[in-house]
Amino acid sequence: MPASDNRTETGLLARTFRSFRYRNFRWMWFGAFTSTTGFFVAQIAESWYIYERTSSEGLLGLTAFLNGLPILLFSVVGGVLADRMDRRYLLIGSQVLQMTASLGLAVAFWAERIEVWHILAAAFLAGLGQAFGGPAYQALTPSLVPKRHLSNAIALLSIQFNLAGTLGRPIGGVVFKYLGPAICFLVNAASFFAVIVSLLLLRISQATGGTHPNMFRSLLEGLGAIRASIVLKSLMALAVVTAFCGVPINLLLPVFASDVYGMDASGYGSVGSVLGAGAVIGALWVASTGNAPRKGRRALVMQSLLGLSVAGFAMAGTLWLAMPLLLFAGGAILAVFTMVTTLVQLNLEEEMRGRIMSVHNTAFRGVMPLSNLSCGLAAEKFGARTVLVLNGAVLVAVSMLYTLTRNAVTGL
Repeated sequence: MPASDNRTETGLLARTFRSFRYRNFRWMWFGAFTSTTGFFVAQIAESWYIYERTSSEGLLGLTAFLNGLPILLFSVVGGVLADRMDRRYLLIGSQVLQMTASLGLAVAFWAERIEVWHILAAAFLAGLGQAFGGPAYQALTPSLVPKRHLSNAIALLSIQFNLAGTLGRPIGGVVFKYLGPAICFLVNAASFFAVIVSLLLLRISQATGGTHPNMFRSLLEGLGAIRASIVLKSLMALAVVTAFCGVPINLLLPVFASDVYGMDASGYGSVGSVLGAGAVIGALWVASTGNAPRKGRRALVMQSLLGLSVAGFAMAGTLWLAMPLLLFAGGAILAVFTMVTTLVQLNLEEEMRGRIMSVHNTAFRGVMPLSNLSCGLAAEKFGARTVLVLNGAVLVAVSMLYTLTRNAVTGL
């Protein structure tokens, strides 16, 4: 853990970007930003190639499902490993696995031997790397900055993901058009070197939670720690609800862009950028207020506002009303995610960090493929507007339930 410092934080910029004062955090942030930019370059190529070749929205959904499935299945096991070995080397292994998947696609495209099943298999392989790397990444974060700056660090790491998407998507489109998909996947494969180098350059005295003789027993200990904690159980449930009911607004954006507002593909891209911009704004807000008290109450308030904005977007009849609500929804999702993740990090024991964060990772990211699949099928039968209105109502109801019953989260 970095040594504590006594420097005062004056000014909005100083408070918002305070975690960049720490060398380890800077290395990790820029390494992750470079790699995530490469990821979005490849994602554009992957999605566009599949749809251009098959005209199948189902295959697009299947690709996303296969990418998220390993997180649902193996993330908890990845958390056990994060508590049994050096988290940096577990992360490096996950980067190599994802690099291999992207490099394999680059070679297949270059040799003109590509098939759709190759992309599906690579998506699963990359998701497998994320399932084992995600818990290690989250467990390593508290080692990068002092504890009091943890919320700020998590928010800034969320910002890097959304900024990378803003930059990587247009780059991917240009590279795909002029240089071809093989170069897109090659760029992604090369970008993983940035993370590997940054991990090797970290100066951390304790990068693992300790040694455990039995892997299955370690897993049970982690699950037992969550079961014994009302706070952790409540936060995990909140994470599941937020992911299941909040994230599908992104899945259903093409329906609104095309069927409600009569937009073409470029219009859909603009609508998607509004959601991304909202996420950056939300993360910046959390970063600027990182060490403020009553994070639990603020998270519940933001979840209620998220529900209202999701339902409001679904019912908005005009574009000028829908876009501000979409912007706010993007910010609210990121704000809830960041505050809940921070509270989980602050309410666990160090030797359990990897295992507990893996369950949290499963609650947030692992539930997304199930949410996308079920909400997509429901929207096909009942309509996208109905699904989002119901999702918004559930988000508001859960936050109100937590507040009225004085759930443990309200006191955090």
